[in-house]
Amino acid sequence: MRDKVVVVAGPGRVELVEQDAAPLRPGTFRVETLFSGVSAGTELSYVKGTNPYLNVTWNADLGLFQPGAASTPYPVTRLGYMQVGRVVESATAAVAVGAVGAMTYGHRTGWLADPVAERFVPLPDDLDPLLGVYVAHMGPICANGLLHAAADLHGTDVRSLADGVRGRRVAVVGAGVVALLTALFARRHGAASVVVLDPTEQRRQVAEALGLETLDPEADDPAAVLKTRWAHTAGDRGADVVFQCRGQAWALQLALRLLRPQGTVIDLAFYQGGADAVRLGEEFHHNGLALRCAQIGRVPRGLAPTWDRERLSAETVELLRTYGDVIRKHLVSAVVPFDEAPTLLTDLAERRRQELQVVLAA
Repeated sequence: MRDKVVVVAGPGRVELVEQDAAPLRPGTFRVETLFSGVSAGTELSYVKGTNPYLNVTWNADLGLFQPGAASTPYPVTRLGYMQVGRVVESATAAVAVGAVGAMTYGHRTGWLADPVAERFVPLPDDLDPLLGVYVAHMGPICANGLLHAAADLHGTDVRSLADGVRGRRVAVVGAGVVALLTALFARRHGAASVVVLDPTEQRRQVAEALGLETLDPEADDPAAVLKTRWAHTAGDRGADVVFQCRGQAWALQLALRLLRPQGTVIDLAFYQGGADAVRLGEEFHHNGLALRCAQIGRVPRGLAPTWDRERLSAETVELLRTYGDVIRKHLVSAVVPFDEAPTLLTDLAERRRQELQVVLAA
């Protein structure tokens, strides 16, 4: 038995490699891939050669990037974290043959898994398995953004993802997959208003098809528009919280300008080129703002025992149950045969092809 694996051999060089499948061992199980979602930000950074792991050493003990050998050198053999597989063999009572679940093993047609070391999130029968690409990792990224907003208000006493958005005015900068799922989470959990800001008309149209309000940041000054609309008290106008989901400096600068005084930007973006254009001497300083990075590698301090990855996946399943039909119709822009992955990824990296969410079908 052989598996096909997507490998990035070097900048702009994506290949499909066949490998012998690992033999089933006691305590393991094998999945056959059904769907594998493409994460345009993280994955394309390896194709383009802009990911910092390719050039320097990540010192996990110190939490620093330092000069030295690349932490993830080419060839990159494990690319992607949005997989759905069906169990075809099992030598463990923990996972049954025939079960369909979400995992994070990279773009490949099959995988031998250890249920002690890896997550297998069973998908409910009433959920389209294609939407399962969001359950193990991508959805929890977005849910973790709301969790950070809740912790910003309530510290460790967070009972619901609604605690940071219920009854509040919420702005979301960007209209990619992370931004749109985050906006849907905020709407589902009772935000008084949710406005998505993105300069790309096509993405704003997708947001509107999902039932979200949008603004074009290039048409008018969106900070003036929203601060005129969202009044709290005299001298206190703007968004209660902004979720920043686009990895460009102008987007972070815009997010800061949208906030009410002493508000917080919850940042879910990956700034591959840094953020030199962010002007911390202006609104950030004069309005006493806060910036919190909400990456899936950690939940807010003190919440790990009650808000683990399994709970964030469960929240994602409920989001997909609520909005699954419109997400499948409007957010998933293409389903592509697995064998076309090398061409697809290089075309996306070179901007020869524009997609919101591509899913590889094995």
